[in-house]
Amino acid sequence: MSQKKISELFDFTDKTVVVTGGANGIGYGIARRFAEAGANVVISDINEEVGVGKAESLGAEFGGKTLFVKTDVSSEADVTALVAKTKEAFGSIDVMVNNAGIFPTSPVLDMEVGFWDKVQAVNGRGVFLGCREAAKAMVEQGSGTIINIASIDALHPSMVGLAAYDTSKHGVWGFTKNLALELAPHKIRVNAIAPGGVATEGVAAMSEGAPAMTDEQMKAFLSAIPMGRYAEPDEMATVALFLASDAASYLTGSMIVADGGSLIA
Repeated sequence: MSQKKISELFDFTDKTVVVTGGANGIGYGIARRFAEAGANVVISDINEEVGVGKAESLGAEFGGKTLFVKTDVSSEADVTALVAKTKEAFGSIDVMVNNAGIFPTSPVLDMEVGFWDKVQAVNGRGVFLGCREAAKAMVEQGSGTIINIASIDALHPSMVGLAAYDTSKHGVWGFTKNLALELAPHKIRVNAIAPGGVATEGVAAMSEGAPAMTDEQMKAFLSAIPMGRYAEPDEMATVALFLASDAASYLTGSMIVADGGSLIA
């Protein structure tokens, strides 16, 4: 096998990348990096107003082709349509990033069945549907890469109240490994990223209405992270870029933990 230059390893020109939950946070960070790398970028999100604007801004900034597709990832019809519209617009789907997810909190003893079902539908079923539909297209092509966004909570709980979320992310990790086995003969790689704390709009929204942390409280909170800070969305985006690139050509069924050292603290 001939060795590619560094510039070639991370060149996604004429490749098509779909990012679910791509209008904000980690998803948008990932979409932006792939646009910079020359890819056709499809932003999938339930927030149409924000998503359309983000897709247009990426096209204007990097000069590539972009598309927004409104998608509820828990809906089979929506995810099927997402892949169909991507293929119609660009002819292929080379990278699928299943990033969309929710993380509401509730102690188990107070949790209602509807709450549990909603978290599993978005975080679990959404990843399954995104993988299944993208994989069908990739099998036809004979190549492709799938990246699922898990969490360090797939390996260790971070706080009380995230039992439903933790269950869904354990499922994402298990599903990723099994799907990697199934798709390896088709030259399709399937991997996951386990972010720790990331400074996103979603994290900020969880804190709305809560009393502001004092400097001492914030210092104590960040002290649990050896690197002493939250990650930026772009720090997850560059991991995704690596996993999708030929630099990771021998990785499948793997998960990269990007948590600032939280799990070793």
